[in-house]
Amino acid sequence: MNNKPIMNRGLKNRHIQLISLGGIIGSCYFLGTGYVLEQAGPASILAYLLGGIVVLCVMLCLAELAVAQPVSSSFVTYANDHISPTWACGVGWAYWLNWIVYVPAEMIAAGIIMNQFVPEVSQLWWAVSFGLVVTFINLFSVGKFGESEFWLSIIKIVALVVFSIIAFAICMGWASETGEPIGTKILLGSGGFAPHGYWAIIMTMVIILVNFQGSEIIGLAAGECKDPAKSIPIAVRNVTWRIIALYIIPITLLISILPWDEATLTESVFAAALHRYGFDWLGYMFAFVILTAAISCSNSGLYGAGRALHGLSRHNMAPKFLGKLNHNGMPQNSIIVSICACWIIILLYTLDTSETAYTYLLAVSGFTGAMAWISICWSQYNFRKKMMAENRVSELKYKTPFFPYVTLFGIWVQVFCLIVIAFTDDLRSTLYAGIPMMVIPMVIFKLKQIKAHRAGLVRNKTEL
Repeated sequence: MNNKPIMNRGLKNRHIQLISLGGIIGSCYFLGTGYVLEQAGPASILAYLLGGIVVLCVMLCLAELAVAQPVSSSFVTYANDHISPTWACGVGWAYWLNWIVYVPAEMIAAGIIMNQFVPEVSQLWWAVSFGLVVTFINLFSVGKFGESEFWLSIIKIVALVVFSIIAFAICMGWASETGEPIGTKILLGSGGFAPHGYWAIIMTMVIILVNFQGSEIIGLAAGECKDPAKSIPIAVRNVTWRIIALYIIPITLLISILPWDEATLTESVFAAALHRYGFDWLGYMFAFVILTAAISCSNSGLYGAGRALHGLSRHNMAPKFLGKLNHNGMPQNSIIVSICACWIIILLYTLDTSETAYTYLLAVSGFTGAMAWISICWSQYNFRKKMMAENRVSELKYKTPFFPYVTLFGIWVQVFCLIVIAFTDDLRSTLYAGIPMMVIPMVIFKLKQIKAHRAGLVRNKTEL
């Protein structure tokens, strides 16, 4: 009898839906939106809309792959099977590093907010405290992870719904002191709809795509889902309304009641808007919501990092011990290594606690995350082409619609954003860290392949 542990398929349909939803609502959303508003003004609505379209394209591609091949560590497997092992190694490590950078950014974001309420406790200690909570959650069974993420996501959704209702009431004059509708006075009052020009929309796309990262985790969760053929397509179909309901509507209402030039990274723009109109108790409530968002998104991020590292090990692209499962069917070793790496980043943050460091972490995460998303679309493109060549498209239980246009749009918009980074002074330096994150693992893997090939030739000659 084979007693070797296998992945525990403990995630239910409702877990999958909320994991994909909760992953895109992190504390970086509540804080990072301040940076986007500073740079693009009210035109940030269009920036978020464009980002949402890109996410939808990626998710549609991912759904086809995840239903056809429901495996954990899916990005590495898909890239390995449909692009090349070398590329899979690079994108797998880049995706792991993406979360290793992003999870501390989430913890730091919450620390920035909590330090305002309890200044006696430093941002670092808040971040470490959140790290401990997330550590314990991730080391439980996958079912416990899914359940915790389900309820944490519910809190964030309720908070955004409450904010949207109150902001709408303020816009209509129902909740303001004057009782008069605000209309477009604030929305267009400080320099118009695009005070810094429409090019700022593209300039902020990197940070916006970071905000949307996490929705692709359902692909990693497919291998631990009870019924991926049913759950994954439902989650993808719901992406559109989720983006509209949780990003476009709240942000449109936000910049209708809060002047964009008052947005900063030092305070949640949602809380600032509520404080502006006397809803102080709700503003303070958002501090709790940000804590929830930080724990939730860090929770999802470590889940993704652990599964990516586990997948790299399964494909001989990482040390063997990282591919082992514990008695609960979880990749405990890869989770622990990922947690330790996150804590190292948090400690490095103590060397520079400025807003610049926080924004830099987000931008680096944006580059590595974009490479993972491009890989998803590229893998689906090659997969579908192969199925078409073999006349097997009819076998697919889920098909990406409007192929290949959706796939190619998802690829080239992100490529264009990366090109913009290269020509933007404030963001170019992120490439100096982001590119090596992907290229170095590829070079090391290729050299190992060459070495193994040569060793095989020598062994064959000896046998002859």
